[in-house]
Amino acid sequence: MRIDAHHHVWDLAVRDQPWTAALPALRRTFTVDDLRPSAARHGIDATVVVQTVCVPEETPELLALAARDPLVAGVVGWVDLTAPDVGDRLDALRGLPAGRALVGVRHQVQEEPDPRWLCRPDVRRGLAAVADAGLAYDLVVTPDQLPAVVDTVRAVPGLKFVLDHAGKPPIASGVIAPWESDVRKLAASANVAAKLSGLVTEADHDTWEVADLRPYADVVLDAFGPGRVMFGSDWPVCLLAGGYDRVVAAAEALAAELSGPERAAVFGGTARRWYGLDDEGTGPR
Repeated sequence: MRIDAHHHVWDLAVRDQPWTAALPALRRTFTVDDLRPSAARHGIDATVVVQTVCVPEETPELLALAARDPLVAGVVGWVDLTAPDVGDRLDALRGLPAGRALVGVRHQVQEEPDPRWLCRPDVRRGLAAVADAGLAYDLVVTPDQLPAVVDTVRAVPGLKFVLDHAGKPPIASGVIAPWESDVRKLAASANVAAKLSGLVTEADHDTWEVADLRPYADVVLDAFGPGRVMFGSDWPVCLLAGGYDRVVAAAEALAAELSGPERAAVFGGTARRWYGLDDEGTGPR
């Protein structure tokens, strides 16, 4: 059972994606039907679709997509963590006809000007509500925000966290510190997993090779262990630096030295366990 644990869809006729304004390759609508042939070519049996904009309307739309499309096994949506009634909002999402597909929540922390936004009391209260709902929390952060992430995962030990895109290491520059030490501190908390996703867009888009990604992937695999690492394509954002085929090939090369069971974890097992998907990877438990 192979799972792509991180991809996106959007329809510009329904909602603008302002962040794509300066990215012509992404300035169009992307649907699961666009992804399906590539997923099938690489034996991807299930996917997790992840929110792209911080608006409440998007999550019910993604849940409805999961309900009608068997490829989409789970949804990482959005809710305002700082809202006093965040628990009620999560209950309302889970109470929708397609609500069982909700497996996690995410916020664009990377866009918050405060590097310690995750440490705010109202945010921590919201994270506790996510834990109470039995959901995971995806972290999309920049390297300078990792110290706050380390503090937060320790402060909310009952919540399962997922570090998206390995914390966005500065691959293009070749610099690995202090990202490496912060990631290793983060991995010391057992309630955190990491995604091998988004690495190609942190590298030089035109010249990257697997060798450029390897030092960073090796840190993630060594620090977290394959049982807490999951593959994600970050499609269609990955199109900025290579197509789906190349991203999958790179991930498989980076995991080539792992044992068979370890590769199975990275390419499906970890996502299934962390997001609470059923044993077939076809939907949430």
